[in-house]
Amino acid sequence: MADSGSASSSSFDSASIATVDQVQNAVRGRMSGVGGQALSDESSRSWRDVFWSFAFIIHLISVGFVLVVLGLNRFKKSNRLQIDKYTNTIMENRVGLTEDYWPLYALAGGVGSLLGWTWLFLLGSFANHVMKISVHILTTYLAVISVLCFWGQLFFWGVAFAIVAGLQFLYVISVIDRLPFTLLVLQKAVKMVSGLPEVIRVAYAFMIVMLLCMGVWSFGVAGIVASSMGDGGRWWLLVVFSISLFWAGVVFCNTLHVIVSGMVFLVLFHGGRESSSMPSKSLMKASRYAVTTSFGSICYGSLFTAPIRTLRWEIRGIRSKIGQNECLLCCVDFLFHLVETLVRFFNKYAYVQIAVYGKSFNRSARDAWELLQSTGVEALVAYDCSGAVLLMSTIMGGLTAGTCSGIWTWIKWKDKVSMVACTATLMGMVLVGLAIVVVESAVTSIYICYAEDPLLIQKWDAEFFNQISEMLHQRLQHRSARAREVLTGNRFDSCREDLEQA
Repeated sequence: MADSGSASSSSFDSASIATVDQVQNAVRGRMSGVGGQALSDESSRSWRDVFWSFAFIIHLISVGFVLVVLGLNRFKKSNRLQIDKYTNTIMENRVGLTEDYWPLYALAGGVGSLLGWTWLFLLGSFANHVMKISVHILTTYLAVISVLCFWGQLFFWGVAFAIVAGLQFLYVISVIDRLPFTLLVLQKAVKMVSGLPEVIRVAYAFMIVMLLCMGVWSFGVAGIVASSMGDGGRWWLLVVFSISLFWAGVVFCNTLHVIVSGMVFLVLFHGGRESSSMPSKSLMKASRYAVTTSFGSICYGSLFTAPIRTLRWEIRGIRSKIGQNECLLCCVDFLFHLVETLVRFFNKYAYVQIAVYGKSFNRSARDAWELLQSTGVEALVAYDCSGAVLLMSTIMGGLTAGTCSGIWTWIKWKDKVSMVACTATLMGMVLVGLAIVVVESAVTSIYICYAEDPLLIQKWDAEFFNQISEMLHQRLQHRSARAREVLTGNRFDSCREDLEQA
């Protein structure tokens, strides 16, 4: 039995090492099979996920109309449109006008825009420092807000922010060893995007359009805060319209994501934006595809990718620090495999496939994930925390905008602080997220290009190619070692049961 176990173990070791070598060779050897297709021809692009395009547009028109009505009902005159008679069951007859609260949201929009534009302006010099600061200071900032909420007798929000601060601290501790590689990838993504000034200008334009949309949204929300409904009715309306703004904001971000991804892929594939083989008017084409044939896919994916990604980060962080607690590990593993199944169909790497090949969202997500897994690059993606770091920067920007509006509201109307601060924070996050998504787009494009043809990355930055290849080798060896431990443990348990039965 011992001889057979030894032989089996040695054969597994050989198989594990062979697997690592095969995957490495596959990654290094994919020259231009898929990459040679570059961008699909315009004639081959057809409209994808059209239903979701119409659903999003109808949603925007409907929500915009309702918000304008709610804002006008309290603009310069109380109950101008006589809406209060339809809510007489939840009336409290509070006095308030839309213009009382609208400036509070204007402040949040101004702060969010300023932070976003500053990020884009300083992208090539201080972006990495900002991301490092966000990672280390976010927990402290959340804790400070929690203390301020308790001081202001907002006990629910004090507890909520304290819990979030604790979870944030635990997550950072769980991934602290991954941050050096994450910051390296982000640094290279910033280098790529800062060399594309036309992409930065598009991001500025998207922020301006989003700011105009937020003008309408905040007008209606200010009317809700000023309405005569009770707190319960107003909170329900604010939640509904906040979800609407979140979807619209994510659609804007992912549309920009597709545009930037298409440009980054072209730059890497053709060896630079100044290359003679670079297609003419490439930015115009990428933008047109994003807002026409691929817009439905973007709207569809935007409903699910953000929450699934966030859940995946948290579960991965917890799973890596559980240790030998088998009961807890079993529960977390169940959730982990459930989320991994969802990630196969909803992931951010789909937007690169959408930008390059014009596929539907589900097919893009599946093809991108299969590409990453078949080449082993998924091991790098799982180790990288760039998305989480960028999310921390986005949350930090949103909290800054919400804090500014919340302090002003506290000075004027203490009972409205929670409503105004929460919705203002969402506004700030959306605006800052539009600036930060250009870096995330570059990260996703770099990974997809590396999976399709590693030489694209080598031609662009040979030192980075060596670093990312070495890290990939280490992660694949780590996975093989973990699989070996699991198999050895299972074999030991089987032998012990056989001995006990004998």
